[in-house]
Amino acid sequence: MSSESSVNPDAPAGQDWRWGVFGNLAFTVVLIASSASNVGFAMFDTSTNWLMTSLNPDPRMVSAVQVATTLPMFLLTLPAGALTDIIDARRLLIGAQIAVTAISVVFAAVVTLHLATPAVLLATTFCLGATGALAAPAWLVITPMLVPKQDLDSAIAINNTSYNVSRAIGPAIGGLAIAAVSIALPFWCFCVGNLAVVVALLWWRAPRRARESLPAERLFSAVRTGLRYAMNNRDLDSTLIRAVAFFPFASAYWALLPLVARNQMHNGPEVYGILLGMIGVGSILGSFALNGLKARLGPNGLAAVAAIGTILALALYGAARQPAIAVVASLVAGASWITMMTTLFVSAQVALPEWVRGRGLAIFLTVFFGAMTLGSAVWGKVASVEGLSTSLYIAAAGAAVGMILTLRWRLQGAAALDLTPSMHWRTPVFVHRVEDDEGPILLTVEYRIDPEDAGAFLAVVHEIGLERKRDGAYAWGVFEDTQVSGRIVETFLIQSLLELKHLRTRVTIADRMIEDQARAFLKEPPKVTFLVAPRRHRHARRKRPARLAPPREVVRPAEVG
Repeated sequence: MSSESSVNPDAPAGQDWRWGVFGNLAFTVVLIASSASNVGFAMFDTSTNWLMTSLNPDPRMVSAVQVATTLPMFLLTLPAGALTDIIDARRLLIGAQIAVTAISVVFAAVVTLHLATPAVLLATTFCLGATGALAAPAWLVITPMLVPKQDLDSAIAINNTSYNVSRAIGPAIGGLAIAAVSIALPFWCFCVGNLAVVVALLWWRAPRRARESLPAERLFSAVRTGLRYAMNNRDLDSTLIRAVAFFPFASAYWALLPLVARNQMHNGPEVYGILLGMIGVGSILGSFALNGLKARLGPNGLAAVAAIGTILALALYGAARQPAIAVVASLVAGASWITMMTTLFVSAQVALPEWVRGRGLAIFLTVFFGAMTLGSAVWGKVASVEGLSTSLYIAAAGAAVGMILTLRWRLQGAAALDLTPSMHWRTPVFVHRVEDDEGPILLTVEYRIDPEDAGAFLAVVHEIGLERKRDGAYAWGVFEDTQVSGRIVETFLIQSLLELKHLRTRVTIADRMIEDQARAFLKEPPKVTFLVAPRRHRHARRKRPARLAPPREVVRPAEVG
């Protein structure tokens, strides 16, 4: 290897290029620790579901374990995503993992002492779900900190493979440990895995984040901004709609699989662990086939294949009276699950610029966990009334209907748009000093066009309106002058000067391209006006006769749009 190829200025400290992505010590250490934790979590997951079948085999109680796990993820993931965009992801992870470790140790001791009850089990899974919700968005954003940009694809693929392998071997080990030793052993293994992650994160020193020139957003404002962005992003909305049509029905086999093994097939924990392990094996096989299928089918074809596979798996679970059929169902379910998860996750990822990625992915996770929570609760109730097989068949039919109804919402498979900041807005200059917290600010953009182009121009302006609302405007409108032909005025409101400064940094190159389309229609440069709501105390200090103070304004050509 030449000396030129052995050095990369973009690589994190400790990179050894002879070993590829594994030459990065921090990535390798965190990967090993997280893999151990994933195996422990798979064992924990297997054991909690099986423990509930021993404590209370009612389908509603068994499915309640899944509800208790996913409900806090649904409630807390979005605020956690906002925190991830605001504070240091490593510190957030360390705090969450310490909490997970403490809770897991206490519960392992409770199980060892034979003090576990359904209420204690559900409370523990709820608390672990809450801490997991705080950590989930941070885990998604630290990988780029561990490897250089050119190794990011490899790192993500290795992380996915590690998770799938853990899900393949963890349940089988957990089932065998329960049968051979005791129900408590998998819970202690979960404690050891969590401790390994805490040690790895304490050892790792994340690269320092670049200092922001603007004050950090507050939590409530950050959450509101993330929701506003999601509501005005068509690509992300399509992804969320497809997720809502799939996950509530796919959740049926996750919630009811312990009962399929125990009540429907009359087998023990080792068979249940093997079935969960086969889902992991199916995920690995699906991962290997994913790239080839994606090149042929595209993201929408992949999602359809995953939905059809899930429908088949649900039907096979409903018909399973012998382990062989259930094993086939698990393989199909695992391959379909990883295909759908990857397709939806990539579609969400490429729709988000960096400044809102933590919140956007948290919204995706919130929808995912909300659908899983609702689905698990519903299928537990249906199974208790109609029986296991019937509930699984109903879930299969629902997944088929959801797939058909949502085909028109298209998923994204590659980053076709450039979402890097364009920074082409100039900072407005006001006659009087305006503080960051002053507002609201009304922006007007006056356009002059050929009246014959009004229809095409307004279509582009409405696309610009989505951009404004995504990036920070809380009210937007466009108006056509009925007295001056070809004069169109766009207006939008910004909460404060600080929010206007943030908006300036959020406009992307893709947004600028849309604005350039609008400029092509113009007969003269647009005229932009900033109007700031006056503060009474400032005007009261001036030695002037009492009268209504006009709003401060500044007019600049070609400032926006």
